Amino acid sequence: MSIGFVFRSVPHGCNSGREGLDAVLATSAYSEDIQLFFIGDGVWQILKGQQGDRVLSREYSVAFKMLSLYDIEDIWVCGESLAKRGLSADDLLIEAEVLAGDELRHRLHRCQKLLSY
Repeated sequence: MSIGFVFRSVPHGCNSGREGLDAVLATSAYSEDIQLFFIGDGVWQILKGQQGDRVLSREYSVAFKMLSLYDIEDIWVCGESLAKRGLSADDLLIEAEVLAGDELRHRLHRCQKLLSY
């Protein structure tokens, strides 16, 4: 079964990003068909140089680097979301494929289950 994890929120100020990452890593023990999507403010989750401690938040973004150890390779980022925020693929902490909106929606629709964080 194909499971898609959709990250839509900023990394600090709420726990959903960290909870989503924990869910991805836990699910990887049971499924090999995991896809990650970073859309809207979710692109901030994988931005280089985060300093969560400056806002009194636990810094967890570096844990996204562990995804390759769990054989999670299907990582997609919305190109429009990056552009709206003045970001590019070079600003990202991990390797991810930047997709146009139509292609991203197509891949989302191919997932049998979607979980949003």
